Amino acid sequence: MIKSWPHVETERRGAVLIIRLNNEKARNSLTREMRFSLRDIVREIEDDHTVRAVYLTAKGKTFCSGGDLRMLTEASEPWPVHRRFQHAAKLFPPLLQLNRPVVCGVRGMAIGGGMGLALMADLIVVGESAKFGAGFFRLGAVPDCLTLYTLPRTIGLARTRNFIFTNGTWNADEIVDNGLALKVVPDDDVDAEGMALAEQLAAGPAEVMGLAKQLLLKSFESSVDELMAYEGFGQVLAMSSVEFQEGLQALMEKRPSDPMGAAAAAPFNDGLPSADGEK
Repeated sequence: MIKSWPHVETERRGAVLIIRLNNEKARNSLTREMRFSLRDIVREIEDDHTVRAVYLTAKGKTFCSGGDLRMLTEASEPWPVHRRFQHAAKLFPPLLQLNRPVVCGVRGMAIGGGMGLALMADLIVVGESAKFGAGFFRLGAVPDCLTLYTLPRTIGLARTRNFIFTNGTWNADEIVDNGLALKVVPDDDVDAEGMALAEQLAAGPAEVMGLAKQLLLKSFESSVDELMAYEGFGQVLAMSSVEFQEGLQALMEKRPSDPMGAAAAAPFNDGLPSADGEK
């Protein structure tokens, strides 16, 4: 079933939630409406443990053209910009840190903040038409949408400088060669490849993957002792999960593991009171 949001639509397929940017006439730019929709969708995913993976893509020939030009023209005074980034802080970090695997399928241009949005995913599949463009300095803006966080962590500081300071553009093959995407496929195959990957992740230990990605995000800002402690705390949770218990049992019984089935069969208790006040 497809659900419509302002400038976005979602569709549930099994354990995967598909998010499609849906404002083709504005080249899927990051309008206020789109940002609010994405924020609310991420909040719903956080509260719905039956969503085990996310597939993020876009309708039309452009993945995302970055900032909304109308907004940039009409609301570039200090306070509107400040308020906009206060709101962005409620969307982009939660999306990057979402405790479920996220796959992104990109066709056409992902420019500036649009590239930043794609880089918040864990795995990216690009179509042959895909292009990642910096473009921030061409406009006279500081790179945003967490690009200064994700890009140097992915490709290194020197290549990030080379790309951003030259207003670089990478085609699909260059995106893969620089380690930003997993593979290039024909444009018509992007959704099938992206969904297959999301379904594969959903069928695996998705909650443990979500925990691991949160630890990965700390790897560049933590000492070796801190990361060792994080690993220990993470493993305490992972090894107490039904996903781990199923994986271990399957290994001992020499059969395929079914983490998704084990999670679906386990009683769910989030520790919050129910409507009648009981836990």
